[in-house]
Amino acid sequence: MTTPDQLDLTFAALAHPARREILAQLAKGEASVNDLAAPFEMSLPAVSRHIRVLEEAGLVTRGRKAQFRPCALNAAPLAAVSGWADQYRHIWEARFDAMDNVLKTLKENRDE
Repeated sequence: MTTPDQLDLTFAALAHPARREILAQLAKGEASVNDLAAPFEMSLPAVSRHIRVLEEAGLVTRGRKAQFRPCALNAAPLAAVSGWADQYRHIWEARFDAMDNVLKTLKENRDE
């Protein structure tokens, strides 16, 4: 079960676009900090701080392969966010259905 504190950490970690990009890179497989830093115009220490935030939220794990410590995605906290958001799905669907009905009505009135 996900605690509110864990959910808060996950949302806080996801709040920064660089961290979301790091997660997108890790969704493709393990990567070194240098590999993760390559697309960014920021210092290696700054990228390392972003990775640390992701680690503290449980979204990234660090392995050990010889002298390397590759980063890997841990998707479990994302599943918790998805589960939390899913409780509001019926609201989104109802609003989209209502919008679809309005658009159909507008189209029918225009075609008349």
